[in-house]
Amino acid sequence: MLTIDQATYDAIVRHAKRDHPDEACGIVAGPEGSDRPERLVEMVNAAGSPTFYEFDSTELLELYKQMWDNDEEPVVIYHSHTATEAYPSRTDIGLASEPGAHYVLVSTREHGNNEGPVEFRSYRIVDGAVTEEEVTVVAALP
Repeated sequence: MLTIDQATYDAIVRHAKRDHPDEACGIVAGPEGSDRPERLVEMVNAAGSPTFYEFDSTELLELYKQMWDNDEEPVVIYHSHTATEAYPSRTDIGLASEPGAHYVLVSTREHGNNEGPVEFRSYRIVDGAVTEEEVTVVAALP
């Protein structure tokens, strides 16, 4: 189960809506081994595509250096789908390389960057196996 605070949830949704019709992507880092998504880092979609996302390699390396220095790890890895449901594509599954992370997908297919609800779903992806998990949004992490 993914437990995420309301402010981080809202920020991920805002990012996905703002970047629509291109896919948005980012990471929420947290202390190693804690499973606490605490520090949202919006990333640039280097692919600039409505159907694909790719972290900018320089930006990603800099983020990993920061996380190593701060004893953090990627707790949530998120991106948006702009025309399809919030379910990992074959490409998403193939790129999933953090077995301890929650893979969050936000679908903006219904309302784009306009007002309206989005699909917000989370998965574990380990060795190509996709397992959806419950998402609990709390006012603040305990």
